[in-house]
Amino acid sequence: MTVVLNQSFTGISIGAVLLLIALGLTLTFGQMGVINMAHGEFIMAGAYTTYVLQQSLGGAGVSLLVSLPLAFLVAGAMGALLERLLIRRLYARPLDTLLVTWGVSLMLQQLARDVFGAPNVQTRAPDLLTGHVSFAGVAFASNRLFILGLALLCVLGLTLLLRLTPLGRRIRAVVQNRDLAEVSGVATATVDRTTFFIGSGLAGVAGVALTLVGPIGPTMGTNLIVDAFLVVVVGGVAQLKGSVITAFALGVLQSVVEYSTTVSIAKVFVLVAVVAFLQWRPQGLYTLRTRSLA
Repeated sequence: MTVVLNQSFTGISIGAVLLLIALGLTLTFGQMGVINMAHGEFIMAGAYTTYVLQQSLGGAGVSLLVSLPLAFLVAGAMGALLERLLIRRLYARPLDTLLVTWGVSLMLQQLARDVFGAPNVQTRAPDLLTGHVSFAGVAFASNRLFILGLALLCVLGLTLLLRLTPLGRRIRAVVQNRDLAEVSGVATATVDRTTFFIGSGLAGVAGVALTLVGPIGPTMGTNLIVDAFLVVVVGGVAQLKGSVITAFALGVLQSVVEYSTTVSIAKVFVLVAVVAFLQWRPQGLYTLRTRSLA
């Protein structure tokens, strides 16, 4: 029983990290069809923001709290700038967005190496997040519990934004039928830019969370971006609840397989499972409801 609880919590914690990374992609890929390969570098920007603040402020707890909103703004501003300069010209060409954003990601990685150096750096976690919480004979890592809580808080905030605010209604209108939303008076270009800002900002928050579980390096986001796209595709394009379910399901699946095999085999098994699922249900776990007649 203890082993089951341990592996379940490990899987849930992996799923929480995947969910934080995939939340931003759920918005940008779902609304604009943009394959943003630079999303991982926005994660990196959030992580390096935490590192710089910790070097400046000193206290691990204070720097972590300040990093969360500041990383959101830094990564969000980078995303808005990318959308303004490049993405807005490529909305009808998804493969071109893949190539362009891949090139941007390489440039941002090299910029990080030039500024911070090639070796990875490490931040200190607050004392409150360095221990464990014991329950039913199982020790749950405090930093993993914090990431889980942060992921659920981001999901709640994003859900409330989409359901209860005028901006959320405009975003949902653009997702359902862009042309109809535009002729109805919705400024779709502004909605796209704002959505890209929010999605990129969420990637920055994910970067802050990742500083609690590993080192910070120029390629840290690249190692996770494929898993995040799997979550978005399997969950269903622009389907927040699908991303939540898929992130935790893939996390638990990877944890269970990894326990009896290796990390590499677990990755392969998850990929095969995703391919098999998409063969059965190519539209993903949930289907986008639109007002289109096509």
